[in-house]
Amino acid sequence: METVVFVAFGDELLSGLRSESNCSWLAARFHDAGWKVKAIEILEDSEEAIHEVFQRWVGSVGLLITSGGLGPTHDDRTRQSIASYLKCDLKADSITYDRIVDRYQGELRSIIERSRIPQGLVPELSEAIYNPAGSALGIKFSIAGTKVFSFPGIPAEYKAMAEQELATILQPKECWTSVHVVGWAESTLKENLSEVILQPGLHVSVLPSPNLIEIVIRGPAESIREAEVSIRTLLPSDCLPRGISTLEEAIMKAALSMKCVFSLAESCTGGFIGAQLTEIPGISEVFYGSAVCYSNSSKVSLLGVPQDLLSRYGAVSSECAAAMASGSRRIFDSDYAASVTGIAGPDGGTLDKPVGTVWFGISSIRGETTFHRILSGNRYMIRRRAKAIALELLWREILKCI
Repeated sequence: METVVFVAFGDELLSGLRSESNCSWLAARFHDAGWKVKAIEILEDSEEAIHEVFQRWVGSVGLLITSGGLGPTHDDRTRQSIASYLKCDLKADSITYDRIVDRYQGELRSIIERSRIPQGLVPELSEAIYNPAGSALGIKFSIAGTKVFSFPGIPAEYKAMAEQELATILQPKECWTSVHVVGWAESTLKENLSEVILQPGLHVSVLPSPNLIEIVIRGPAESIREAEVSIRTLLPSDCLPRGISTLEEAIMKAALSMKCVFSLAESCTGGFIGAQLTEIPGISEVFYGSAVCYSNSSKVSLLGVPQDLLSRYGAVSSECAAAMASGSRRIFDSDYAASVTGIAGPDGGTLDKPVGTVWFGISSIRGETTFHRILSGNRYMIRRRAKAIALELLWREILKCI
């Protein structure tokens, strides 16, 4: 089996200022192509670290792919460090860099031209890699049976150059599929699907996210098909449709099928749910809008929540959630409306309503229903989980009419 190692260089990655995503993205592609991923490493962008990683992996793996350190600033040291490792000087590849410069016009062209040194330099014992999405040349060379590819760390550039240079070896060899399950805890789901998950000849990964679990099944094609059928048979109302991986997409598909429209009323989520929905092209056909009513006064003036209701029950209550959903449905003239109102913290909780208390409401031709959850985590996690639960509520309500 072919082997590959991925390395990301960058002090900003080690300090937590930026998250590394390039290596994990490409590692998944190589895994599906039948390669063995030996390691993913994150190291400082220094000559010592770069030499050390080359000495460790060159000659023992088929491919070594690096990310980062090829920009124009003082802390981008990869190209010089590779030249030092290869015991050669840097050279200008004017032909390849000219192709990059020619893509730009005006002041931006002048900026790219001024970056020719160092971004147009590569070690003499290597070849330049054209960058179709940025201005820094990549580097490739072979040594001791290992092919080395060095790409810039900017994700769009890294991905474009990887697709350009590695497309022929990234064709999937292993069959796989995913089933996305809504509304289950990971441990309970594993227990209920144990016979499928532990089936000999299959490799099953259970990947949880808030209120949505992806089950990745790899193995022989027929076994994969049977496993997917088993999961969908065991959980007929909890699996997203085949080919759909998010609740936002599932809601859009359901609403289009029903020829209905929906809206939202958001308090503690502050428009987070609506923002996620509008990431999907074409969602405007079924999503009319979200009323973000954070204060009590906005709930009254925009959604028509009665002031005496708020005075009696408070904003975080079943009564308020129902009134918010009803108000959203009325002002947007939608068929369905979901509402969210809660205490995301870190302050604001009481004994009766601790931080994490969130009420959800749904309004449709069948009337209003509400329920609440006590969600754990920090402010970000509470809002994220509330978003996922609200989307599930809306999806299930629309499905009742299909």
